[in-house]
Amino acid sequence: MADEARSSGAGMADRTAWRICRDNRWWSVFGKKRGRTKKAGPPVHDDLVQRDFTAAGPNRLWLADITEHATDEGKLYFCAIKDVFSKRIVGYSIDTRMKSHLAVTALNNAVARREDVAGCVLHTDRGSQYTSRAFADACRQAGVRQSMSAIGSSADNALAESFNATFKRETLQDRRTWASEREARLDAFRWLNRYNTRRRHSRLGHRSPIAYETASRTTSTTLTPAA
Repeated sequence: MADEARSSGAGMADRTAWRICRDNRWWSVFGKKRGRTKKAGPPVHDDLVQRDFTAAGPNRLWLADITEHATDEGKLYFCAIKDVFSKRIVGYSIDTRMKSHLAVTALNNAVARREDVAGCVLHTDRGSQYTSRAFADACRQAGVRQSMSAIGSSADNALAESFNATFKRETLQDRRTWASEREARLDAFRWLNRYNTRRRHSRLGHRSPIAYETASRTTSTTLTPAA
């Protein structure tokens, strides 16, 4: 506006043009919206698995996923970590909030149970719980390498999602919800205990996860020559 006025021979300061626009509520369509500068989030990680859900031994490859469960008292979120080698659930956590703390607690639970996990690959989706700095720090402290599936590709973490579907179907059975959070937690604990100690898998020679691990350790000890 100021340039147009000056080109026609009328003197006008830029501030005068700005004041006229302000008073008449005239705004440029090319004006930029003011806002806070967003900080860059933590980087995601490459897919180190590429849908190859096999492992030569325990603590080589873990899978994790989060599922939601309804109770009459509110929602509960369940995070489980599965060892691909034996199909054993090595760590889990349940919480009323689906925050990074849920994933960190499950990881810490698994690390405490398995102890020597340095170099283990932990494969997840790209949920905010797994891309959080808190979870990345927990993985780094344990020596666990993060791996992530592609966005919107459920097949990249199919085994973890399949486990969650089985868990929900067999614990709920003919019900739609649990009556209370306490009932849901107890059912989860009982089912996971049966899954690890008694559920037989054809790919494990019709043995339970713990029985398979025990047999694998015995075989490994037998085949190791004495010093």
